[in-house]
Amino acid sequence: MKLGEARWLWTLLIAAAATVPATSGLWLDLPTSGQKCISEELHNNAVVLADYYAFIGEDYDVNATLAPTITVRVTSPYGNEIHHKEKVAHGQFAFTATEAGNYMACFSLDGDQGGKKVTVGIDWKTGIAAKDWDTVARKEKIEGLELELKKLEEAVESIHNNLYHLVNREEEMREVSESTNARVAWFSLMALAICIVTSTLQILYLRRYFRKKKLI
Repeated sequence: MKLGEARWLWTLLIAAAATVPATSGLWLDLPTSGQKCISEELHNNAVVLADYYAFIGEDYDVNATLAPTITVRVTSPYGNEIHHKEKVAHGQFAFTATEAGNYMACFSLDGDQGGKKVTVGIDWKTGIAAKDWDTVARKEKIEGLELELKKLEEAVESIHNNLYHLVNREEEMREVSESTNARVAWFSLMALAICIVTSTLQILYLRRYFRKKKLI
């Protein structure tokens, strides 16, 4: 492969990686009662891999022996339970989205922690970031630039799927808008027709009343 072609491929790879936000990490401070949730809108067949861990204070210590325990519940857009764990300090969940919409992960404390602030760290990965590329490389016996091309192919496919999802959403919104406009138009015509009929009946009634009273 020529140097110019290699540079072109690397440029495509960097551009694709920049346009696919596939991983996010955040911290949540849990309340003493109730729960805190995060959600992400996913399309069908989107792959999700997430790690979570609870700790007390500002810094996470993997060797802590008194780590707080939490309850974790992950649900689909239609309320189907995907992951549910109780009294755990850390864990992981993975799934492939079968429903398009907002997937929600909720975290709550298991009991009182003596007024100490409990934080949950979440490493949420979707798409190509959720894939184990080391396993893929060993299974398909690829490495180096060929592996990067494989990642590029996956990134392009992810972009294509996202664009297809956006097009479908735009089409659905347009159909809803057109249906709403049609209903509003029919409602306006019916309201106008009712007003005309009511006005005509009122005029006929008044004319008959005035003639009966010999006022006209």
